[in-house]
Amino acid sequence: MTLLELRFPAGRYHATPWGRHVNEGAVEWPPSPWRILRALIATRHLKARIDVPEARLAALITSLAAHQPSFQFPSATTGHTRHYMPYIEGSKEKTTKVFDTFIHLPKDDPLTITWDMDLPEDQFRDLQLLAERMGYFGRAESLVLAVAARTVDTFKPDAQPVVDGEAPPSGTEPLRLLSPMAEPAYRQWKTGYEAGLAAAVPASPAKGKTAKPPKRPDLPSDVFAALHADTGELQAAGWNVPPGSAWVTYARTTAAFAPQPRPRRVSSATDLPTVARYTIASKVLPSILDSVSLADRTHKALCAWSDKGSGRGSVFTGLDSEKQPFKDHRHAHVFCEANGTRGEITHLTVWAPMGFDADACLALRQLNKVWGREGHDVRLVLEALGSDKDFADSPLLKPSRHWRSLTPFISTRHAKTTRPGKPKMDATGDWQIGSDGHDLIRLLALDPRTRNATVGVIDHVPPLAAGGRYFRALQFQTIRHGGGGSRGIGSGTAFTITFPDPVVGPLVFGYGSHFSLGLFVPAD
Repeated sequence: MTLLELRFPAGRYHATPWGRHVNEGAVEWPPSPWRILRALIATRHLKARIDVPEARLAALITSLAAHQPSFQFPSATTGHTRHYMPYIEGSKEKTTKVFDTFIHLPKDDPLTITWDMDLPEDQFRDLQLLAERMGYFGRAESLVLAVAARTVDTFKPDAQPVVDGEAPPSGTEPLRLLSPMAEPAYRQWKTGYEAGLAAAVPASPAKGKTAKPPKRPDLPSDVFAALHADTGELQAAGWNVPPGSAWVTYARTTAAFAPQPRPRRVSSATDLPTVARYTIASKVLPSILDSVSLADRTHKALCAWSDKGSGRGSVFTGLDSEKQPFKDHRHAHVFCEANGTRGEITHLTVWAPMGFDADACLALRQLNKVWGREGHDVRLVLEALGSDKDFADSPLLKPSRHWRSLTPFISTRHAKTTRPGKPKMDATGDWQIGSDGHDLIRLLALDPRTRNATVGVIDHVPPLAAGGRYFRALQFQTIRHGGGGSRGIGSGTAFTITFPDPVVGPLVFGYGSHFSLGLFVPAD
């Protein structure tokens, strides 16, 4: 067996398949046998003219062209960049968009190419020398370190030629690669092609024109000469494939570009991430007034992404294995942050004290957009997964003694009145029982962290501030359509909360608290 190992120290491999435009975004993977042999030829002409005479190079290339190689892949993913290249049109400078598509792969994990043959000793030494001096493979930015060897410890082909007439094995997909013909096959093809040209009947000349003999293309003398052909000249001459080449069907594993998640050791439930924070990108950023709608759409998307056929993730649905609702509110909350200059939502935070397991983390990573109003989709870019301490830049998760409402607080109860209609007051005489203020105090008292708080109503109008703008509570969407939950009457109230000592957020209470209603931010 003869093998060639290619490592890409820059971590990228660039190569456009034959017949494809660079802006199509296609990458040749695995590299075609035609490209491999041309790379060896180019290396000899640039760096080994004296050490590898042309006759020896021709013998090596002819031997390799007679066999179809197999490939073993490193873990790989596709990627691209896009930029605008300037060009001059008349007196004006314009730009055109150019895509640079590539394959990203580990720097030390090789692409292994094997030929099921044993080269003669002199040819193998020439292959070793050419591999050692090869500087790039594919496009010039694809730096390469190549090594030739005779054996490999373990080789499991991820792409191999398919026998004519046979279907690709299960778990693979068919792929065409441009390959050089074996020398006998090329001689047979050349003879037939030239015979067909000689037998062709020339077209009748137009009236008044003199017939000209058809132009006969100069075919390469052998496969080695065919591999020297200039690509631009071949395409200009109208060749859809180079003479001396043929399309060979390969079976490539369907997992060639499968994502390789980094394993995360989890020793206990306390190690699970509890926060996922997204940056929002949209042509028109949503307003904080629509935070309930955006949070609801995000929640539905996470439920859908987490459904792997056995049910949606309980951390998102809020239901236990018996389909009963959790009572401790430790499942996911979706918070909208208005850090913009005009009250627009710039970040979205998903917080769940119970933690996100592996399936939930996968759903959070897969979430990248939700539908938006008037056709402007809201795109979500995941910043990170972690704990509360990992997001010091989020105002919702900072410690503070003084907090104020970002979105209206809405009671989960109804205000009580006497039979004549007079408000029923609590023992302090300050709050009507069941009112927004009374219910907020009740909810604060349920958590040891938030007891002994002082609650005040924001009395200036409008009471709610976000990004330098002020809003009334009735401007907010305060009903989650299609959702349940107990809800009092009214559009909500804005409050301040003061604690004796700093309390770490998030602080959220009342109706719709899992969907950004009743959300507080530091007032410092």
